[in-house]
Amino acid sequence: MRLVEQVAEGNEIAFERFFKTYFKSLYAYAFTMLEDEIMAEEVVQQVFYKIWEKKEQFGIYTSVKAFLYKAVYNECLNYLKHQKHITDHQNHVVYVNRNRASDDNAAMRVELNELQSHLQTAMSELPEQCRTIFYMSRFDELKYREIAERMGLSIKTIEAQMGKALKILREKLIDFLPLLIWLILNELK
Repeated sequence: MRLVEQVAEGNEIAFERFFKTYFKSLYAYAFTMLEDEIMAEEVVQQVFYKIWEKKEQFGIYTSVKAFLYKAVYNECLNYLKHQKHITDHQNHVVYVNRNRASDDNAAMRVELNELQSHLQTAMSELPEQCRTIFYMSRFDELKYREIAERMGLSIKTIEAQMGKALKILREKLIDFLPLLIWLILNELK
């Protein structure tokens, strides 16, 4: 009991002896609760830190060992409760983000379906030669020269028809411009 009194008086050498006397057994006890070496060490150090910080009020009315084990037990419980709150919060964030992503994906699918429908309508409204040239350029991936050779037209006519097709499609699909930009940017990644 004299060692405890010396710690309460602020004797650093007594505190160091007190720490060395009980640290290993308290660490082993904390480890059985936490199953984490680093946290077990931190918890025990936290208990000793609190004792030193409140040394003036330090009074033990039971056995020193029982007092220390109870302090470590309580500190471990506090840590485990804190970890549970963190885990619960992380799970909630994952749940919310998953639902948000699911909602975003559903909204994106609706927008893409709408875009596809409007694109088909706009394409069908193009003049026939203009539509044919556009398809050959964009979907068959032919160069203007190849299209001109196949259709027996000049390259300038192909360029003019492509310009006309793009202008008409741009006007008819203006409401979908942000979505188109997003699609193009994501395709480039």
